[in-house]
Amino acid sequence: MTERPAGAEPADQVSLHVAAPPERVWELITDVGAMGRLSPECTGGRWLDGATGPVVGARFKGSNKRGIARWSTTNTVVVAEPASAFAWETKQSGVRWRYDLLPEGDGTLVTESRAEFKARPLVAKLFAGAVLGGVDGHEDELRDGMRATLERLKAIAEAG
Repeated sequence: MTERPAGAEPADQVSLHVAAPPERVWELITDVGAMGRLSPECTGGRWLDGATGPVVGARFKGSNKRGIARWSTTNTVVVAEPASAFAWETKQSGVRWRYDLLPEGDGTLVTESRAEFKARPLVAKLFAGAVLGGVDGHEDELRDGMRATLERLKAIAEAG
């Protein structure tokens, strides 16, 4: 696994065993167009600038919703190690999202984490305060969402 950059320790981290090989889990977590079936907040995404898949430097647009609020993000892939690790940085929030995949017994230990890679932009703070119930409330929701995402990932990966 790739080392985390200095100062990028996860603010939140959730792990779950999935009874599927890392290659299957990799396929699911790197399909940005179908991320909406995993995440309670992200409704999907699309690769930008001619990118067609997860490689370092590729960018994608993510679409998100919470209640009636809708917004999009611009994301840059910073780690793309097939069947091992996938991470991207979200410009608008200053957060790095990461999945680490570790072979474990009959499947994979999947860890989803998030950490600030830069100070949260003022626009993100204002948006969270005005639309998402405040920064702290949204942080709690994101933490719960990570667990829900891994549970959905598990169900889909194990179904074949």
